[in-house]
Amino acid sequence: MYRTAFSALLSHWRRKPLQLAMLLLGLSLATALWSGVQAINAEARASYSRAAAMLGQNRLFEIANRDGSAIAVQTYVNMRLAGWLVSPVLEGDIRAGSLRLHVIGIDPLTLPQVAQPVDLRGGSDIAQFLVAPGQWVVSKATADALQGHETPPLTVVKDLPFATVFTDIGRATALLGQGEHISRLVVAPQQSLQQADLAKISTKLQLKAPDGEGDLARLTDSFHLNLTAFGLLSFVVGLFIVYASVRLAFEQRRATFRTLRSLGLSARALLLLLFSELLVFALIAGIAGVALGYLVASVLLPDVAITLRGLYGADIPGTLAFRPQWWATGIGIAVFGTMASAGQSLWQVWRMPLLAASNPRAWAMASEGAWRFQVAGTVALFLATAILMQIGHGLVAGFATLGTLLLASALALPALLVPLLKLLQSMARTPVMQWFFADTRQQLPGLSLALMALLLALATNVGVGTMVSSFRLTFVGWLDQRLAAELYVTARSDAEVPRLYAWLETKADAVLPIWSAQGRVLGKNIDIHGVVDDETYRKHWPIIAASPNLWDRLAKGEGVLLNEQMMRREHLRPGDALTMPGDWRTQVLGVYSDYGNPNEEVIVSQKDLVKRFSDLSRLRFGVRIAPEKRDAMRQALKDEFGFGNQNVVDQASIKKRSLEIFEKTFAVTAALNVLTLGVAGLAMFASLMTLSSMRIAQIAPLWAMGLTRQKLLTLELCRTLALALFTMVAALPTGLALAWVLLAVVNVEAFGWRLPMYVFPMQWVSLGCLAIVAAFFAALLPLLAIARLKPSDLLKVFANER
Repeated sequence: MYRTAFSALLSHWRRKPLQLAMLLLGLSLATALWSGVQAINAEARASYSRAAAMLGQNRLFEIANRDGSAIAVQTYVNMRLAGWLVSPVLEGDIRAGSLRLHVIGIDPLTLPQVAQPVDLRGGSDIAQFLVAPGQWVVSKATADALQGHETPPLTVVKDLPFATVFTDIGRATALLGQGEHISRLVVAPQQSLQQADLAKISTKLQLKAPDGEGDLARLTDSFHLNLTAFGLLSFVVGLFIVYASVRLAFEQRRATFRTLRSLGLSARALLLLLFSELLVFALIAGIAGVALGYLVASVLLPDVAITLRGLYGADIPGTLAFRPQWWATGIGIAVFGTMASAGQSLWQVWRMPLLAASNPRAWAMASEGAWRFQVAGTVALFLATAILMQIGHGLVAGFATLGTLLLASALALPALLVPLLKLLQSMARTPVMQWFFADTRQQLPGLSLALMALLLALATNVGVGTMVSSFRLTFVGWLDQRLAAELYVTARSDAEVPRLYAWLETKADAVLPIWSAQGRVLGKNIDIHGVVDDETYRKHWPIIAASPNLWDRLAKGEGVLLNEQMMRREHLRPGDALTMPGDWRTQVLGVYSDYGNPNEEVIVSQKDLVKRFSDLSRLRFGVRIAPEKRDAMRQALKDEFGFGNQNVVDQASIKKRSLEIFEKTFAVTAALNVLTLGVAGLAMFASLMTLSSMRIAQIAPLWAMGLTRQKLLTLELCRTLALALFTMVAALPTGLALAWVLLAVVNVEAFGWRLPMYVFPMQWVSLGCLAIVAAFFAALLPLLAIARLKPSDLLKVFANER
């Protein structure tokens, strides 16, 4: 009997192929967007793990000084003489033209095999690595960037971070000028070393446990969490399609359920068959969704790679590898989503009496009790949002605030629509309009989930669009302030700098050296920049907090400037004391905005920079000149010094390149926004298809009383468009609140800067038009189905149980 019953249930899908297509499409899209995002994240995190594994940071213990200072070579010698199996590592930065390279010196003879960046043990390559001129082990991107520079032979290895060089520790010592010091020690895996053992050698030493994640992975957590949030939102919106399709199928098979139960099939057996049916569909759609997600991820990954490299210096591949774990996760999430979407319908089948399923109002009556819980849930979620905004800290709290805000707003939509429709019904003057509003309220339970999906998609588009546009507007203005010089010139070597500087002083209105060094401040290696006392900085530099007479005091060496990231992370304000490298005690004079930079930076006067730091990057200069003389100056520099286009760049070119990186950064977000809105439109279509099969009982009496079919179809279309328009109006405050949380909470926690919020009404108008168009096309097929009804179909309503 089970086989016959299962065949009877499946026969519905053979008769309704469009519903089956909607179910599979909705689940496939939901799974595709989720698994695509997870594939991107998995690829990036695998790259981080491989990079961390290069020196065994994810598996091996390390030894470093507690205060972050260098370890004396004699300490290493003493440990080796005492029998400890440790290997020295020396790190530091050098310059190759305008490119800053992070050099890591290793000893391949003592470094454990699991920490070798390239296989050197027992091979002929070890001689080339150790003997002059030595080797540099770099990534492909770094090798490309070093073309044209004098370097030792390069060995290209996959998965190394960009601008990172591995070389022999002896070569590194000469390059970095470190003398008798090293950065840290790597402990061999076969040796057990405890903190108490280190104390016998030096109390300054500290044993560090393996870092399974890596600094780069933690730095990019915010980016990946952002992508995960979008993927989850798209998945939830896609499940509304599945819910509507399953609900429609259950509604249309009420008579089948009644017949099977009357023939002796138990409720438990019926539920098992329905569960098996849904499981088969979930597996089919899940496999298709994961495959589609792979294609989505393949298209988006190159932009993600550019973004991660531009923002964080993370060098991840632009192609996907097959990873069984996220394929299995994608299929699992598809099965979970299907069962979650069908849970209410399965519960109603289980709880309703044998013949209750034949009652056309049974399904609506079974869901009426959910309204009270929905209103209570809305209030609870809004309270949770307010509490999180007051006491929440950290990135997870920020995204939790976004989640509760969006969910509370979605649940509040039907609660707002019901009293509004009651009010409009009481204000209506004609019986037809009174019926129109009353009937709309009756349809609301069937449309509420689709409208919630549309609200989520629209609110996300408003919120993210406001954030991106605010960022773009602020970023462009900030670039105009920061890029005040007409030309930016980069010398090819330190030897060329004096002649270039002397020549520029005679030709330009002002020459602004853009020099920098690296130093350890508050336990971190940060970039320290020097500025001259020039009107350009006084007029254009984007200061967001300042002490009195900031620029005069900076020129006298009485203090420093911090970027906003350092201010927020270290909780510093103008007037606070700060200790710089070399035990230089100074104070904070001001804070400047530094958008697009995840790192902390300090600005000092040019005199202090030259006086206190020896290893300076002196190659770059900003050149102030009348705009009409810019092209002539650029050509003169090329003629006099033989510079190429990379050595002389005008302000417009830098600005254009920066904006291109900006657009790439938000390309993935824009794509996910469009996909989410498209899925919401499909959810609305699925819900309208569900209701169209139930509309005959409501339409037939009005048709019999004299309303033309054209009039009825117009009312049906107006109902759909009006609900979409109201949803757009409700999405506006939700979207703006979402934008505020993104700008004031999430962005600050993720990147360390806060952006001003601007509003863009024309975006709302275009988005509202898009919502209306989506609602129109979603309603088109259901309305055509009603339009094709024969008079005999409408008359049958009065002759059967409906």
